[in-house]
Amino acid sequence: MSRTFVIGDIHGGFKALQQVLERAKVTFDDQLIFLGDYVDGWSESSQIIQFLINLSEKNECIFIKGNHDAWCEDWIAFGKKPDVWLFNGGQNTVESYVDYSLEDLDIHLEFFQKMKNYHIDDENRLFIHAGYSSMHGPEKEVYDSNYRWDRTLWETAVAMDTTLNKNSELYPKRLLLYNEIFIGHTPTLDIGIKTPANKANIWNMDTGAAYTGSLSIMDIDTKQFWQSDPLPSLYPNENGRN
Repeated sequence: MSRTFVIGDIHGGFKALQQVLERAKVTFDDQLIFLGDYVDGWSESSQIIQFLINLSEKNECIFIKGNHDAWCEDWIAFGKKPDVWLFNGGQNTVESYVDYSLEDLDIHLEFFQKMKNYHIDDENRLFIHAGYSSMHGPEKEVYDSNYRWDRTLWETAVAMDTTLNKNSELYPKRLLLYNEIFIGHTPTLDIGIKTPANKANIWNMDTGAAYTGSLSIMDIDTKQFWQSDPLPSLYPNENGRN
């Protein structure tokens, strides 16, 4: 029986990605939904992109674009290297591409360009890197950058009165649009949680793989999840985005 998995922010941690796919016993029958931020942090960003390109030839995969992926895309396409990107893990990404040919870079650029801003499945579940600000959902978002940068959706869910039910006039209208919402972008470590965190109808899958946390993968139907070893233990001679 096939399953559908959602995977949080990877940030160059190829070893962690290999671990979670193995621990979840992912097969070629399973669908994989990646929430973005494949690059920037640990040293194997380019290796991850190549692996995902190959993986998509075997598995049904959906790749959401994160803010770090947009930065990397701009670098490959136009040579843009803003200091804020280099400081936030971009330098390690650039170095991981040092031996790539122009032809290989073009293949990777095409992969970035084909990434989705968000995905809505048949059961009205939304998958998006960060969030959206429009009361009418991401389809009506004015600024595309919010797909990759918005934290207000998650902050709203975290700050909510847990006694509110969906029939209350005070229940955030943005959250009523979907049965469930799966996001990354904002590490659960920020609220002291090391595992995928559920607030209201949002599941946050960014468990801090860029920093001291682990990478997480979850079966979206059963909510069973698996995690890698903490990234610093997999890359003991590196600092990630710390």
